[in-house]
Amino acid sequence: MLQIVLSPLFHIRLLDIIDILLVALLLYELYNLLKGTAAINIFFGIISVFVVWKVVKILEMELLAEILGAFISVGFIALIVVFQPEIRKFLLLIGTPGFVKKKRYRFLFWRIRYEDSNLDTDPIIQACHKMAMSKTGAIIVIARKNELREYIETGELIDARISEQLLENIFFKNSPLHDGAVIVSNNMLTAARCILPVSKNQNIPVQLGLRHRSAVGITERSDAIAIVVSEQSGKIAFCKDGILTTKVEPAQLKNFLDKELN
Repeated sequence: MLQIVLSPLFHIRLLDIIDILLVALLLYELYNLLKGTAAINIFFGIISVFVVWKVVKILEMELLAEILGAFISVGFIALIVVFQPEIRKFLLLIGTPGFVKKKRYRFLFWRIRYEDSNLDTDPIIQACHKMAMSKTGAIIVIARKNELREYIETGELIDARISEQLLENIFFKNSPLHDGAVIVSNNMLTAARCILPVSKNQNIPVQLGLRHRSAVGITERSDAIAIVVSEQSGKIAFCKDGILTTKVEPAQLKNFLDKELN
C-alpha cells in the first residue's frame, strides 16, 4: 500500500511542476479577491473538502471518495450562485486593459510587497476630542487586514482624505450621514452611515448605548479598531478584539492608535 501511495511522487514531470505553480497562483489570486469578505470562510472550506477528497482517492477509499466526489460535483454549481459577485469582479479585473501592467512586479505566486504608509491619526484624535467636548455622538472604525467590504457596502461611499473637519461634519447632528459608522480603510475615509453588527455580549454595561455595542460587535467579527464618542457623557472609548476601554483621554487614544497602527 505504501508503495502505491508513494510511486506517483517519483514520476514528476516539468509540466506537473508548472501545473502546481499555476494552481497555486490561481488560489492566491482567489484569496486576494475574497480577502476581507465573508466568502473567504467558504473558500477555505472548499479547499479543505477538495484536499480530503484527493487524499481519500489516493488511499483508494472508494465509498468515501464517491460521496465526496458527488458533493464536489454538485457543490460547484451552487458555488456559481454563491460567488456570483466575486466571479463578476474577477472577470472584470482580468478584462481591464491595465491588469497585466499593474501586475508586472509579480513572479508567479511571489509578490514584492511594500508596507502601507502609516495612518495619520492626528485628524481622528482631534476630531474625537472636539466631538467629546460638544457631546457629539460618533463611531469610527479603522479597518486593518480585514477590509470590511460587506459593511462598507451598507453605507455611503466617500473615499476622501481623512480630515478633522470632514469627520466633524459627518457626525454633526443635523447631517444626513451622522447616523451610523464611518469606516477608514487603506488610509482613506472610505464610507459613512455604515451599519455594523451589534454585540450580544451580556457583560457590556447597560448604560452604554448602541454605538458601544456596535463597536464591540465589529471588533468581535474582525481585526478592526473602533472608536466611540458618547453622545450622553461626551466620553471617548476604543475597542479592539471585542474588549471595550472607556473614559479614554485624547493622549491615551493617540498612544493606543500609534501602537496598533504605526
